[in-house]
Amino acid sequence: MRVGLGFDVHAHDAARSLVLGGVPIKGARGLAGWSDADVVSHAVADAMLGAAGLGDLGSHFPTESVPEGVSSQELLARVVRLVAGAGYRLVNLDCVVVIQEVRVGPHRARMEETLAATLGADRGSVSVKATTTDHLGFTGRGEGVAAIAVALLETLPESGEHGAGAG
Repeated sequence: MRVGLGFDVHAHDAARSLVLGGVPIKGARGLAGWSDADVVSHAVADAMLGAAGLGDLGSHFPTESVPEGVSSQELLARVVRLVAGAGYRLVNLDCVVVIQEVRVGPHRARMEETLAATLGADRGSVSVKATTTDHLGFTGRGEGVAAIAVALLETLPESGEHGAGAG
């Protein structure tokens, strides 16, 4: 078993749509970024890559290598393939969205379902939560959104005891 931690943050951009965990959130200010700026999916991808010892999202998908506006779910699906190629699969995922102005609760189930489908995981092994910072810091002032994710991976049965890339 291996554990990885991911973190991402993006500033708000009122000209864009907000996407969290692959789910468009209507009526909310979007986030600035080259991709769709989905902080949840970016944090999840980094957690999985870290757990597998494969670096981070930026090293696998530098800005110039992906089309502008690319779906973070597409990038996350590619991360799942990289992680499987290294001999691992997801056991469970826990993610916290740090956001002041949008209530995540009404969107949580769809986010968990979307992430689980992209990750090839059972819905019950994916958890998304949200918190505010009580108007403190950049998220509290409504300047941006952050996400933190923890992923637990296990060695694929056909990969042997330590997995292909384990150190």
